[in-house]
Order: sequence, then C-alpha cells, then structure tokens
Amino acid sequence: MVQDGAQGRVGAGARAVWAPLLLVSLPVVLLDRVSKLYALSHFSGNRPLVLIPHLLAFTYAENPGAAFSLLAGLSPLWRAALLDSASLVASVVLVLLLARAPRWWPNAFALALILGGALGNLVDRLLSGRVPDFIYVHYYGWSYPVFNFADSAITVGVALVLLAPYVRGRAREPAADTGKLCKTA
Repeated sequence: MVQDGAQGRVGAGARAVWAPLLLVSLPVVLLDRVSKLYALSHFSGNRPLVLIPHLLAFTYAENPGAAFSLLAGLSPLWRAALLDSASLVASVVLVLLLARAPRWWPNAFALALILGGALGNLVDRLLSGRVPDFIYVHYYGWSYPVFNFADSAITVGVALVLLAPYVRGRAREPAADTGKLCKTA
C-alpha cells in the first residue's frame, strides 16, 4: 500500500514536469529554431531590416561563444566542450528543479522558459558550433548585443525566478479585521 502511494507521488511529479516541458519548453525550442532559420535565409549577407528606426532591427550575426560572445576566443574544441557540457548539465538541473518545484505555476513557467532557451541555443551549437543572433536593439550611438528568441526566453525566465519571491509575498496579505493571513490565489 505504501508503494502505491509512492507511485502516485511519482506519477504526479512526472505529470507536473511534462506539462511545462510540452507547453513551454518545446514551443520555445521550436519557435527559436524557426526564427533562426528565417533569419539565416532572409538577413544573412543582407542589410538589416529596420522595424523601428533608431531602436529595433533584424540583422544576422553568428556567435561562437556564450552570452555577449564570452569564450569566443577559446579554441573551437575547448569552447564546444565547455559550452555544450554546461548546457547539458543546466538542462538536467532544470528538469530536476521542475520535478521538485512546488506546484506554483510561475516557478514552473520560468524554469521551462530557461530550459527551452538553453536547449534552443544548444541545438545550434551542436549543429554548427555557432548560435545565430538576429534581434538588434539600439538607440543612435548605443547598441545592445544582437540576440535571439532563446536568449529572450532565458532572460524572461530568470527575471521571473528573481521576481517570484515578491509576487508570492503579495499573495499572502493580513486580513483587515482578524489579523490572520489569508490566501488570495
């Protein structure tokens, strides 16, 4: 009888992992891949497509390193080994965190975004040794490094993880007349 209860918990944990993987991580990987293939076919070797003058454009760049071209100066073999290993370890850790995370949806959503972004960039590194970037944000003389959809998913996911304690804290506010805590969702 104890074994059935343990299996029930494992089954519930597995369902809790599959939902964010299928509903968030997989679409992030697919959208990232499609957007990078589109950028390669439409922006590689061409002038940038200006969406908002002096603010937003689509262009094409390849990044052999990590974020902001970190590690780009390493030999290709060492860089690939380091970045691919780090991405694989991070992906396993994120899946484990999803399996053990409390069932509070912003946590699962945030972790799934980070996982989808990490896997999206890993696919590119495994296929070509480089990550295509195409979103260019700039303001006259200032510019942000060119990035992609996977990078955006990672950034939003990390921001949600950092903001989660504050959002969760607001969900429990003292009741006005009793002084007891009440849950508001």
